[in-house]
Amino acid sequence: MNRKRVCCLVLAVLVIQGYSCGSKKPAGQRYDLKGKVVSVDRSLKTATIAHEAIPGFMDAMTMSFVVKDDWAMPVLAPGQTLRATLVVDGADSWIEGIVIEDAPSQAAAGQPQGVAPEPGPGAEIPDFALTNQDGVARRLQEYRGQALLLTFIYTRCPLPDYCPRMSSNFARIHDAVLRDRFLQSKVRLLTVSFDPAHDTPAVLTRYGKERATDRGTRTFEFWEFATGTPAEVKAITGFFGLTYYPEKDQIVHSLRTALIGPDGRLVRLWRGNEWTPEEVLAEMRRPEGNRR
Repeated sequence: MNRKRVCCLVLAVLVIQGYSCGSKKPAGQRYDLKGKVVSVDRSLKTATIAHEAIPGFMDAMTMSFVVKDDWAMPVLAPGQTLRATLVVDGADSWIEGIVIEDAPSQAAAGQPQGVAPEPGPGAEIPDFALTNQDGVARRLQEYRGQALLLTFIYTRCPLPDYCPRMSSNFARIHDAVLRDRFLQSKVRLLTVSFDPAHDTPAVLTRYGKERATDRGTRTFEFWEFATGTPAEVKAITGFFGLTYYPEKDQIVHSLRTALIGPDGRLVRLWRGNEWTPEEVLAEMRRPEGNRR
């Protein structure tokens, strides 16, 4: 075989491989999404969108989505209508391929961007009242002397990288606590639902047992689930800057996870879903005098 034929053969193989690679379907399920921008959080790269029904996946509702198109974040604004592709890939979801169909009105452009006030490190945490999965009244004051990791969810949340990710991360931290006597003496976990009408103590008990590593008598010894009256839930979520509101049979919400020190003061507040269990565990193990 002469050199020219070898070169042509190699080129043909590369072309075939290129077509083969190019024909692979990208990972994840993809859905067409159409809707109107309600608010934008540029620090978290998210947009809350009132979208139309997505056949076979989701009813029309208002939800917050991670935005993968970097170019879109500086120009997205409340009141715009857009088309995009919603990608759901395992525990992650996002929108991409955004097409902005019209500009917002001046009134809409002046709407708030969805960032609520929140406490800073060192802020003293009020003694909020809640009710745990056993129907027992609990107050945050009762956790004094131990570090408390607190997050917010609702059990019907459909997007994998919102409440399900918070619970999955807490399950991994809970597993680490069960295997570490130092953490058992120093740390407690608390998941608070902002959907008290649905997430009753019985629902929270079932939800917790499905996620806790230890499903025996110690299931809720280190990780509790709680809710409260609507006023109690509003008080604690408002303090930490979490926003939520009902939309049909779902709840549109932001994310907040807080580490509270044994002295009842805020150590750190995570606003989104980018934190990892390893990061939080390292913060928990840090000597109190060296914490941020």
